[in-house]
Amino acid sequence: MSGMLEWVVPHSLYPPGYHCDPSLPLPFIALASQKHFIALYHMGMTVDDDLRAWFEDEWSRAVSTKLDMGKSCIRLKKLNTIPIALIGELAAKMTVDDWVRLYERAVRR
Repeated sequence: MSGMLEWVVPHSLYPPGYHCDPSLPLPFIALASQKHFIALYHMGMTVDDDLRAWFEDEWSRAVSTKLDMGKSCIRLKKLNTIPIALIGELAAKMTVDDWVRLYERAVRR
C-alpha cells in the first residue's frame, strides 16, 4: 500500500475501511524508514489526548533526549535511544475495538 510496515484493521473486522479511501483497510500503526529517522505512526494518538499525554510523560521518564513528534508521528533518530519497552506499552494501550470506536467518533465530527 504505502511502502511502510503497517498494522491495519482489516475489512473483515471493519468493513467500511478508511474514510479517505474505503477500499483500503483502516490504518492503525505504521513504521517507516526515512532518510534521517525512523517514523512510528500510532493513529490512535491523533484522537486520544489522554494516550498522547501518557506517552509524552512516559517518554520524558524513559529517554533523556527530547521527544520529536508530530500529531501521530514519533521520529526516532538514534537506534540506541529507542525505548523499545515504551513502544510496546504504547502498542498495547489501545485495542482494535478501542481504535475503531475512537475513529468512528472522530470521523463523524
